[in-house]
Amino acid sequence: MPSRDFKRTDRVGAELRREIGLLVHAAVRDHGLPSCSVSDVEVSRDLDFAAVWVTALLPGQSAAVVKALNTLAGEFRRALSRSMRLRRVPELRFKYDDSVDKGERIDALLRDAGEAAAPADDES
Repeated sequence: MPSRDFKRTDRVGAELRREIGLLVHAAVRDHGLPSCSVSDVEVSRDLDFAAVWVTALLPGQSAAVVKALNTLAGEFRRALSRSMRLRRVPELRFKYDDSVDKGERIDALLRDAGEAAAPADDES
């Protein structure tokens, strides 16, 4: 019997990410939320909970984005129950994904280090 490469939670998470991404995009437009996107969805083994990781276009608005999306979580869950073929749609918990911010910070540090090293090479 061939082994499965993906667990059911991974498949459900990928489908939820796609569907929630569309719902968040509509919420940004309809509710005037700050611009944000869904970066990942982690579903619990029993499919009762889903951690939805979001990134904000402006890092200063991250708390407002997460608060607004958690307020709309029930509405999103009802919409998902109509669009997805799941017996039970997981409870959504929105969290801020700071990996983009960390990546930008590392990029800036590397850029600064490269600029600092360049004048030292010119002097020798």
